[in-house]
Amino acid sequence: MTRPSQASETVRRPSLTTVLKLFVPSLLGILIFFVPITLGGRSTIALDHMVGGVRALLGDADGLYAVAMIVAGAAYPLLTGRWRRSVTERVFSVLKVAGVVAALMALTGWGPAFLHEPDMLPFLFDKLVIPVGLIVPIGAIFLALLISYGLLELIGVLVQPVMRPIWRTPGRSAIDAVASFVGSYSIGLLITNRVYQAGQYSAREAAIIATGFSTVSATFMIIVAKTLDLMSVWNLYFWLTLAITFLVTAITVRLPPLSRMDDGKTDGEPDSVPGKRLTTAWHTGLDVAAKAPSLPQSVALNFREGLVMAISILPSIMSVGLAGLLIAKYTPLFEWLGWVFYPFTAIWGLDDALVLSQAAAAGLAEMFLPALLMGDAGFVARFAAGVVSVSAVLFFSASIPCILSTSIPLSVGRILVIWLLRMALSLLLAVPAGYLAQAIMGG
Repeated sequence: MTRPSQASETVRRPSLTTVLKLFVPSLLGILIFFVPITLGGRSTIALDHMVGGVRALLGDADGLYAVAMIVAGAAYPLLTGRWRRSVTERVFSVLKVAGVVAALMALTGWGPAFLHEPDMLPFLFDKLVIPVGLIVPIGAIFLALLISYGLLELIGVLVQPVMRPIWRTPGRSAIDAVASFVGSYSIGLLITNRVYQAGQYSAREAAIIATGFSTVSATFMIIVAKTLDLMSVWNLYFWLTLAITFLVTAITVRLPPLSRMDDGKTDGEPDSVPGKRLTTAWHTGLDVAAKAPSLPQSVALNFREGLVMAISILPSIMSVGLAGLLIAKYTPLFEWLGWVFYPFTAIWGLDDALVLSQAAAAGLAEMFLPALLMGDAGFVARFAAGVVSVSAVLFFSASIPCILSTSIPLSVGRILVIWLLRMALSLLLAVPAGYLAQAIMGG
C-alpha cells in the first residue's frame, strides 16, 4: 500500500532551484559535520576546527563566557515558569542554581581545595562545560544545512531497510547516529529533539535514538584509548566498540521501558513502492527542499534552539557532574552498584572482574571514570572498560542532563533502567571482545 506522499513519484521535472536547494546546503552540511580536515597538523571535522578557533579567539574569556551561559541557564526556568511544570523541573532548577555556584568556584579558584583537584571542577569546567557551551550553539547554526533541506528525508528512505528492522527507528535516524559519532552527542540530541518536535519521530523512536545512538564522539574515543593504553589496537577498539554499542541498542529497543513507549507520530517517512526506493527518496527530498524556509530563517530557528539547549545543559553538567564525581571518589556507592554487574564480568573468568564491574558502575557519574579507574588493569579489563565507557551512552555529568533538557519524554527513572540494561549487556559483550582483541594481537 502506498502513502499519499507518493503522488510525488509521478514523472515531473523538478526546477533547478529546488535541486540546488536540496544539494547545496546538504553538501555543505556534510562537509562541515562529517568530513575530517587537517589544519595546523590537527585532523578533525570543520565544526570542531571552528569551535577550537572561537575558543582560541576568546582566550582567557572562555571561562567568563561559560559562566554567563550557566547564569542564563539557571535564570531561564525561573523567568519562564518552567520550574513549575514538574517535580523533576523543580529539582533541576535548584541544581542549576547550584551549578552557578560551582562554575564561579571553578572560575575563581574559591572554595575547598579538594574541589579544585584536576579530576573535579577543573575537569568539568575545562573539558566539558566550555567545549559543550561552544559546540552546541555554533553547531546549531550549521545544523539547518543538514536537517532543513531534504537530506534527512532522502537518506531516511534509502536506509529504511536497515534501520527499522534492527533498531525500530526511521531511516532518517541514521543521520543522528553519524552526527553523534563524528561530532558530539549534544549535536545528535539537538537533531533528535528538532525532528521529534516536528512530529517526524514518535516518543519511542526519539527515546531510542537519544539513549542508543547519542554516544560520545570518535575524537573522544581516542582520549579514552590513550588513557587505557589501547592505541596499539585502535582499529580493533574502534570497530568492536561501534559494533557493541549498536548491538546493545538493538537489544534494548525490544525491552521495557523503550518497547512500551508511545509510537505515534504526525509526519512519518513515506514507504517506498517495491523497486522504487531511489525514486521515492529523490522525490521526498525534493518535496522537503521545495517547501523549506529560507536559510536565514532556518539558521535563526536552529540557533535559538541550540542556545536554549546549551544554557539548559551547562548548569546541570556543573552541579550534577560534580556530585557524581564526588560520590565516585569519596563514597562506596559505585562499589556497591558494581556488584549488580559482577555476574556479567565474572562469567568470563576475568581476574579483574569485580574491579571492572565497579569501575563500569562509576561510568554513571562520568563516562571517562571507567578509563581513569582501570588504567593499570590487565589488557582484557582495560579493553572492556574502554568499550563500556562508550557503549553505556548515559552518564550524569553531561548526556543525561542533555536528554532531560529536550522535549523527549524520558524521566530520570526510565533513563536509569535503560542505563542498567545497557551497562549489563555492554559488559557481557565487552569482555569477550577484549579476549578476541588479545588473541588477534598475539597475546
